[in-house]
Amino acid sequence: MDAPANERVTRKILVWDAPVRVFHWLTALCFAGAYITSEGERWQLLHVTLGYTMAGLVGFRILWGLMGTRYARFSTFVRGPKAVASYVRAMLRGQPEHHIGHNPAGALAIVALLGLTLAIAASGWATYNEISGEWLAQVHKVAANVMMAVVGVHIAGVVVASWLHKENLVRAMVTGRKLGTPEEGIRNAWRTVAVLMLAAVLGFWWLQWQSAPSGGTLADGPAASAKAGDHDRDKD
Repeated sequence: MDAPANERVTRKILVWDAPVRVFHWLTALCFAGAYITSEGERWQLLHVTLGYTMAGLVGFRILWGLMGTRYARFSTFVRGPKAVASYVRAMLRGQPEHHIGHNPAGALAIVALLGLTLAIAASGWATYNEISGEWLAQVHKVAANVMMAVVGVHIAGVVVASWLHKENLVRAMVTGRKLGTPEEGIRNAWRTVAVLMLAAVLGFWWLQWQSAPSGGTLADGPAASAKAGDHDRDKD
């Protein structure tokens, strides 16, 4: 005989692997830092470093979304407009469907954030290398502000969903565990991949720090050195 439904969802299972969790919190940290340091020459090196880090993290997340664990793959959580609208309506009624992985609204926010990050990184890189005029710098600023708005909506959605489902979704993104049946959980947390990703990020930060003089500005760091070399060649 099958166990009652209310008993089948009371166990903690592993849902979010370590790479997903490390990506999530590193990206949040980088975006917050980049947004805060977006004005002023004094913080330009930090701003650029965090922006490049975000671009690298998103590149990893796209690959992991194609070949990662069950709930990390796009194929398991990306849904169409109808599914998103249905979930939002159910949430407004106070009766949203419970999803082991990302819910449709959360999935939409994730896709939007990934796309916005790529747009911000590309426009920022082009502006930094003086490839375009002022219009692309404006695109960079607008995209960053839109991303901040999406982040706000995402956080609000997490708070509401946590309350309605009586499940702390923030803690789940720290521990990797949510409510579900044993067969719904993933078996491997892939901690080694997460450690390598974190090491790569810290290594990049260290290189930026080591190559920059005290009070680093936009003209400092490995990326800036390469840019300076390009300018020197242009003058020859």
